[in-house]
Amino acid sequence: MPLQTIKTRGHWGSANFNDIINNLQRRYPDTMARSSDSTSPAYAAGRRKTSSRSGGLPGVEEVVRILEEDIIFGRLKPRERLVEDVLMARLAVKRHVVRQALAELERLGVVVRERNKGSAVRDFAPQDVEAIYDVRAVLQRHAASLIPFPVAPDVVAELEAIHARHSQAVEAGDLRAVYRLNNEFHDALFAACGNPYLVATISEYAWLVHAIRSYRIADPKLLRQARDEHALMIEALRAGDRKTLMELCEQHILPSKEAYLAQERSALASRAWSAG
Repeated sequence: MPLQTIKTRGHWGSANFNDIINNLQRRYPDTMARSSDSTSPAYAAGRRKTSSRSGGLPGVEEVVRILEEDIIFGRLKPRERLVEDVLMARLAVKRHVVRQALAELERLGVVVRERNKGSAVRDFAPQDVEAIYDVRAVLQRHAASLIPFPVAPDVVAELEAIHARHSQAVEAGDLRAVYRLNNEFHDALFAACGNPYLVATISEYAWLVHAIRSYRIADPKLLRQARDEHALMIEALRAGDRKTLMELCEQHILPSKEAYLAQERSALASRAWSAG
């Protein structure tokens, strides 16, 4: 089925893919412009290939990785300021390294920069969360719809190996490994669709919602749920059950969205109570 004709549920009801993208372009013109540049296979393979240093001190790529993990593990919250002097002292790097790292994170949509205010972790209004997750659902369902069945044995074997390591990391509470292996699992799964441009776009939208995804990785129950859903995806691939696979790929991203929105509602109620 052509991507343009796929229907989605949620914030725009029966809006098609082009309607969703156009709406997001109006809301996020800068980010969507960056996303359109990032859909090439070369970008997907090399978006993190920033410069690094010798001598053991962090370079730009390492600072990006550190801040990425701070956001995904909830050490840096939405709207939290990223002060250059603080980061320089903490990471023992020069100002230009911090600025390049922040610029890279801004380009990926994870950080926002305001004139005369500096950089901060990006946050999203509830309606924007719904809109972005509509797009993620469409992209991931479509990728699942393109995977050739029967699935090649080496694809299933690779996913099983990643899943085994991910399961061990979940049980051990190794959140860094959980995060990396979760990304590796989804990269391998969606790569099987054979469309590198679609895979790159899925990856870009996963980056965009780092601060939202952090709410799932902080909850052991949700981590176990994600692990179990990975096992069901592998089972659907083995069984040739495309419908189940597509539904799983859509439903899999919902817990982080719902956790983020619940936290936002709680924070809003708390601010209203304080003001009253």
